[in-house]
Amino acid sequence: MELGFLIPIAGIIMGCSIPIIAIRAKTQLKIAQLTASATAEQTAEKAAQYASQIQRLEDRVQVLERIVTDRGYDIATQIEALRDTRRVDEQGAGVPLDLQNNRNKQNKERV
Repeated sequence: MELGFLIPIAGIIMGCSIPIIAIRAKTQLKIAQLTASATAEQTAEKAAQYASQIQRLEDRVQVLERIVTDRGYDIATQIEALRDTRRVDEQGAGVPLDLQNNRNKQNKERV
């Protein structure tokens, strides 16, 4: 059996397979680059969302700090007033929730 005819066939197969492998490698590289850029865009978008959320939270903390420092330590009494108006009315502390009735009582006392 002569195997000499297989040498040209092997050359043709090798000659055709090298460009196919090169094209496939370029395609895979392009896909990897597109995936990396999409991931980078998503990461940047998430970072912007987190920065915005952090800014909102910092603003809220500043407001809470102002409330606590401007109004002193009466905040606990005011919170309790929101929970139970009867207890606040008995103690005579905090911010009354029923302002209209309290005004009517004050007007009657003045008369």
